Amino acid sequence: MDFDELYRLHSKRLTQIAYKITKDRQLAEDVVQETFIKAFKKVDTIVDEQKIASWLSAIAVRTAIDCLRAEKRKRWLPSDQSIMEKIYNDDCYEQSIEKEVEMLLFKEQLQHLLYLLSKESQQVLVLKLQYGLKENEIASRLNLKSGTVKTRLHRARKQLKKVMSEKYPA
Repeated sequence: MDFDELYRLHSKRLTQIAYKITKDRQLAEDVVQETFIKAFKKVDTIVDEQKIASWLSAIAVRTAIDCLRAEKRKRWLPSDQSIMEKIYNDDCYEQSIEKEVEMLLFKEQLQHLLYLLSKESQQVLVLKLQYGLKENEIASRLNLKSGTVKTRLHRARKQLKKVMSEKYPA
């Protein structure tokens, strides 16, 4: 299989696919290069040469999403708790693919980071973020005073910000 020919035939289309996802021309070109590197490594797995175009497209899409995921992790750290809660709970708005991926990645990050917090912090944040409960509802579920819940939420948010800034320095 001649990779020069494959590149000549498919690179323009793959760049367009990657650009639709990344919204960055240079990043899209990097994605195409990575796509062809991955394809070269797995060329022996090709069964039907008629489907090479769709195979390359699938690799490009996954690589672009992975690239976006890595970029977002490097530079995205919300500082305002209201933004974090809005992002965590807003699922019903129509969004671009980039925004959708960004939201999913952030939720995934939060899920992993929650397990690094103390049990008390985990309890109140899960009830607040995942279930959307108010402080008084959390207090009644955990048999705590409302003031205690507010204090725990404040400490949990600070703890989460600290963990996030250590894990993903800006």
